[in-house]
Amino acid sequence: MKNKVGREIPSEICGRKLKPYRGAFATKPDRKHKATRIKFHDPRRGKVLRSIREAIKKVGLKDGDTISFHHHLRNGDAVVNMVLDTIAKMGIKDIRLASTALFPVHEKVIQHIKNGVVTRIEGSMNGPVGEFVSQGGKLKEPAILRSHGGRARAVASGELDINVAFIAAPICDDYGNCNGRYGKSAFGAMGYAYTDTVYADYTVVITDNLQPYPVTPPIVQQTFVDYVVEVESIGDPSGIQTGTLRITRSPARLKIARNAVKVLEAAGVLKNGFSVQAGAGGISLAATKFLHEYLKKHGIVGSFVMGGTTKYVIDMLEEGTMMKILDGQTFDLAAIESLRKNPMHVEINNTFYADIHSGGCAVDKLDAAFLGGTEIDLDFNVNVNTHSDGKLLHGIGGHQDVAAGAGITMILMPTMRGRIPTIRKEVTTVTTPGETVDVLVTERGIAVNPRREDLIEDLKGKVPLVDIEELYKRVTRFCKEPKPPKLGDEIVAIIEYRDGTVIDVVRNVKS
Repeated sequence: MKNKVGREIPSEICGRKLKPYRGAFATKPDRKHKATRIKFHDPRRGKVLRSIREAIKKVGLKDGDTISFHHHLRNGDAVVNMVLDTIAKMGIKDIRLASTALFPVHEKVIQHIKNGVVTRIEGSMNGPVGEFVSQGGKLKEPAILRSHGGRARAVASGELDINVAFIAAPICDDYGNCNGRYGKSAFGAMGYAYTDTVYADYTVVITDNLQPYPVTPPIVQQTFVDYVVEVESIGDPSGIQTGTLRITRSPARLKIARNAVKVLEAAGVLKNGFSVQAGAGGISLAATKFLHEYLKKHGIVGSFVMGGTTKYVIDMLEEGTMMKILDGQTFDLAAIESLRKNPMHVEINNTFYADIHSGGCAVDKLDAAFLGGTEIDLDFNVNVNTHSDGKLLHGIGGHQDVAAGAGITMILMPTMRGRIPTIRKEVTTVTTPGETVDVLVTERGIAVNPRREDLIEDLKGKVPLVDIEELYKRVTRFCKEPKPPKLGDEIVAIIEYRDGTVIDVVRNVKS
C-alpha cells in the first residue's frame, strides 16, 4: 500500500500490522496510556545492590524481554555496553534493545547481535551499528526508528513495552532520586529518561556517584525506581560534544546561516516574544549565533529557545536575547553549568517537548526552527536517516516533531557534500514529510515550499528566492545525482512518523 508521500509500505511485517502515513495531523489516538505496574518498596530493605548482575536477577530479566537506555552521554556512554556484557555472561538472549540512540561507542552491540543476545532494536542508530544492520540478515525483525516525541508516545501507549529501564545517573541517592547535573560524569538535562522510568515495569539506576538522601532536584524520582547500582564510571561526559557540534568555518555555509536569519527578518517574526528551535549542526550553530547577534543589536527579547543546548544558546539567555531555555538535551559543558545555576534554564522531558498524542507539546509553540538533513527532494521531503548509498547511519531526533510544530521550519543545507548533490528528485529515505517543511536555505539560493504562499509574498524582493527545481538544475550542472543504491528485498528498518504511522522503510544494501 502507498502512503501519503508515495512510499510503498507493506501492510504487515513480522506479525505487526502497519498503518501508512496519512498526513502530519491526520492520525488521532484511539487507545489509553499503558497501565503501569504498581510498585511496593519495603522500607526495611535497601534499594542499593552490589552489581548490575544482582539487579538483573532481582528484576527477573529473561529471554525475549525489552530493555531501555537514554543517550544523554552520547558518544561517552559506558552503561549500554556494561549492561549488555553482563546479560551475555548470564546467558540471557533474544533481547529487544530500546535505547533512545546508539553511537559509535556502542559498536560492541554488533557482537551482541552476532551472538544472539540482541535480536531486535527499537531506537536510533548512529554509525557502526546502523551500517551493520543495513547489510541485512542481522536482526530477527526490522529495527524501528522513531522521533524523540514519537518514542515518548510509543512508550506511554504501550507500543514500546519496556520490561527494564537502565538509567545512567551522575548523581543518585540510595532511594533512586537522581539528576544529570552534578558529579564527575555530569551530562546536564535528563529528559529522555523520564517516560521510561514512568512506564517501565522495573527501573534500575546505575550511578558512579552515590550521595546522601535526598538528591535534588529529583528529575528521576524515587517513586519509579526499584534498584540502584553504583559502578566505577557511567562514562565520559566529554563524549556529549561530537564533531557535529562545532560551528562551521566554511564561507559558503556561513552564508547559509546568515541567510536563514534574513528569512526570519523578512518574514517579520523577529520581535519580542519570538521563540526558536536551535539546531546542533555546524550551520545551525552559526545561524543561532547570528540570530543572537541580530536580536541583541535590535533590542529584541524572545520568549524561549529549545533544541540541543549549547554555549550559543546559553549566550542568548545570559545576554538577554531570550527569557528562557527549555532543555531536553544538553550538548556541552557550558550548558551543563548553566542548567545548574540559572533558574531560567528549565529542564523538560520528551513528552512535554514533542509527544503529539498529548494535551499539547512545546514544539507547537515554536515560531521558527533551524534544522538540517542529508537530502531534500523537489517535494520538500527530507531524509535524515540514510545517505545516498542507502546505509542507515543516523537517527531521527526531534526532526519530525519540530518540523510539524514550528511556524517556519527551515532546512539549512549546502547543495553539495563531497560532489554529491543534496537536492534530489526523490530522497533515498523519507524521514520528514514535505508538508511540514517551509523553507530550504542553501548557498545558491532560498526555496520556499509552494504551500506557503503567504511566506513567498513576505520574502519577495527581500531575500534571493529561487524555485527548488531551479536549485536542483543549478547543482546538477556541477554534479549528477548518484546512481540509486543497490538494495535487496529485506526490510531492515521501519521509519515511523511521530504519530506511529509508517512514513518509509529501509531495505538492505547489497555489497
